[in-house]
Amino acid sequence: MGGEDDGLRAYHGKRDFGRTGEPAGDGSPGGGGEPRFVVQIHDASTLHFDFRLQVADVLKSWSVPKGPSADPRDKRLAVPTEDHPLEYEEFEGVIPAGEYGGGTVIVWDHGTYEPLSHDRRGRPVDFAESLAHGHARFRLHGAKLRGEYALTRFRGGPDRGADKDAAWLLVKTAGGGRGHGTPDPRRARSARTGRTLARVAAEDGTGRERPAS
Repeated sequence: MGGEDDGLRAYHGKRDFGRTGEPAGDGSPGGGGEPRFVVQIHDASTLHFDFRLQVADVLKSWSVPKGPSADPRDKRLAVPTEDHPLEYEEFEGVIPAGEYGGGTVIVWDHGTYEPLSHDRRGRPVDFAESLAHGHARFRLHGAKLRGEYALTRFRGGPDRGADKDAAWLLVKTAGGGRGHGTPDPRRARSARTGRTLARVAAEDGTGRERPAS
């Protein structure tokens, strides 16, 4: 993959950092340790979840309308969006109306993940390579999401990134055990601050005209 400028060009091009409090990203390396993940609830023009996995020095991102589920019976549509900077894992607040993605954001869950993708001979496959080929397995270690999940592309060719025609499925694998489905996003609380969407909107978005959900 390219450098920080290439990986975040789309992200930077859509935002006015003089207005939004979203991080611009400084291009610093991700450092050692296990890669990170974050799931944010985003009350924008539509209410949805954003699922992000650290791959190298960016967060690969998907919009998941119904949110990730801990129940293997649930197959969640996941639409790829632009790469985000690693600092976005900590972002919680209100994106001003009129800006790209205007609305309220909370960090619903975050933690680390283990890449689990293997080839047919059982040999580990580079995680970025497995995503490029359209199927990646991983184990989440979050405050709320735990166990094995898979992302599988079912529409859109290799290396199409955030192409508007690309679509994936996010599923918890049966081997990871059975859990509850996705909570009501308007009642859900931040894993960082314990706040709901309404609380963040009231505290961080005084005077903001809330977009229709």
